[in-house]
Amino acid sequence: MGKKARKKVLLALGGNALLRANEKGTDLEQLGHIRETCKYFLKLLEKGYDLAITHGNGPQVGAILLQNEMAKAKLPSMPLDLCGAKSQGFIGYMLARELFNALKQAGCKKEAVCLVTQVLVDPKDRAFQNPAKPIGPFYSELEAKKLEVEKGWQLVLQTGKGFRRVVPSPEPIGIVEAKTIKELFLKGRIVIACGGGGIPVVQKADGSLVGVEAVIDKDHTAAFLAQEIGADLLVILTDVEQVAINFGKNNQQNLNRLSVEEAEKYLLSGEFGKGSMGPKVEAARHFVLKGGSAMITSLEKCLEALEGKTGTLIYK
Repeated sequence: MGKKARKKVLLALGGNALLRANEKGTDLEQLGHIRETCKYFLKLLEKGYDLAITHGNGPQVGAILLQNEMAKAKLPSMPLDLCGAKSQGFIGYMLARELFNALKQAGCKKEAVCLVTQVLVDPKDRAFQNPAKPIGPFYSELEAKKLEVEKGWQLVLQTGKGFRRVVPSPEPIGIVEAKTIKELFLKGRIVIACGGGGIPVVQKADGSLVGVEAVIDKDHTAAFLAQEIGADLLVILTDVEQVAINFGKNNQQNLNRLSVEEAEKYLLSGEFGKGSMGPKVEAARHFVLKGGSAMITSLEKCLEALEGKTGTLIYK
């Protein structure tokens, strides 16, 4: 008899795997969370899962943008695609390094590799005509007006906080490094890729790539990446154990299973928040419709969810 095939899983890490609310975001804080996260990765590897990993970068990009703002009198500010690349690089490095250490200590010969990843978007995507993703620091009304003139930014008022820049959030239509990621994954490497939804690029008529000022939803990119590399299962990790309807209310109901039809109904009714659970359910639904399986749960309960004991399974 041949060896039993290992199940191929793409893990989409939520922000809480790297940074907690009310933390300063120091390197030591983030490394501490990543070391803890790696312990859960090892448990999955021991159970026979092959892993690819993607992650969020919202707080980290926010910090880079704030650094840009504070240093603008002495240093040139970098465009958003370069800020995304910077965050993707240092988060990926921390994950790869701590995975190396954890794997070595466990006597596991698997290798982890981080790829700074470019994700293609359509320049005609409607999101470019309707920027809606808030990023960066808050500004006064006077500062906002000045930035609109000087940089062509769009800023919106968030009541009680000030004005904040909004950028497009287009859909992913391709992953430039997809072939390489898949080759490494199928050879048993733990590939860390598409961090923060990927660095958004568009392809010009001559085939060349150029970065754009946008943010791609990380969960949507995770579903796209899972499909591209042939993952059997997409696991979207967040800060709750299960998806719930009537969340936070007296009649909250946690869901063990959620069909793609039910998911669509709840999404259309606004049951899941656009900035929280909505994109996760939408991404999971999309991957399942393409023939895969998807699970939404917390990092701490991931193994139990894969064993069918908890989590929310999205099914066709």
